[in-house]
Amino acid sequence: MTVRTAIIGLGIMGRRMLEHMLRHPGYELVAIWDPDARACQEARALAPGAPVAATADDAIAAADLVYLACPPIPRKAYALAALRDGKAVFLEKPLGVDVAESEALVAACTESGLPVAVNFTQAAGAALTGVSEAARGGLLGELLGVDIVVTYADWPRSWQKAADWLRFRDEGGMTREVISHFLFFSERILGPLSLVWARPSFPEDAQLCETHMLARLENARGVPVTIMASVGGAQPDRQELTVKGSLASRRITDFYVDARSRGGPWDEIGERPADPRAVSLRAQLDDLLLCIEGKPNRLATAQEALRVQKLVEGMLRGQG
Repeated sequence: MTVRTAIIGLGIMGRRMLEHMLRHPGYELVAIWDPDARACQEARALAPGAPVAATADDAIAAADLVYLACPPIPRKAYALAALRDGKAVFLEKPLGVDVAESEALVAACTESGLPVAVNFTQAAGAALTGVSEAARGGLLGELLGVDIVVTYADWPRSWQKAADWLRFRDEGGMTREVISHFLFFSERILGPLSLVWARPSFPEDAQLCETHMLARLENARGVPVTIMASVGGAQPDRQELTVKGSLASRRITDFYVDARSRGGPWDEIGERPADPRAVSLRAQLDDLLLCIEGKPNRLATAQEALRVQKLVEGMLRGQG
């Protein structure tokens, strides 16, 4: 049987998920909705048969699963409406920007007993699975730390420009949108993290998001996670996470390129997929079916997403 699915929010991520749900035999798209008529038109161009609901409530009512790809601030209201209607919920990250609001949302998710997951895209991917297995199996030796390096020529990046909210401090920024993925990855390897200190830099315009982030976090044993992120300069994007071990280290580049070093050069593990995004989203959607069926899965829980959000918002405040 297929899962009757509604998508609320038809920007970049909503349309991307729409494309891949249409390819997946486990999902039946029964409703899409966005307050922007142009976004609905662009989605219909990708999926001519997709029913555009009159309201978000109508979209929720039509489905058994609601995927929320709208910006963080309105996301809570739609999630609560879906939970009240007895629907499974798949949320984009970040979970939110206001910690108290997100704590209330997570409490509602837990109380509902319904399937809820958050779309940290590496959760079901081969890279995180492989590094986790290597760490648990002792193949890396003693875990000595994680280094996260993120650099962009511009923020938002060219393909994100349509999502204008990403450039503003209230909801956007690379710390929420990108570094959060690597914090989630790090916690899966090292366990829960605490923020030791963070030094964000912001432009003179108080409305705009951060341009630099330096931070140190630690797990319960004091193993450090070091973050260096910046925007500016003529350069290609760099998105890199390195898990350092006493016997071997693993470096994940651009979310999916997995390489290993035993002290010498980095050697890539496995072949690069022809379409890494398709492979990643297929894995997420496969595990989402397991989540809906109440079976073990690798997706991020609401509780994990809340922990990441607390770290991110503390970093943006310059805590420590």
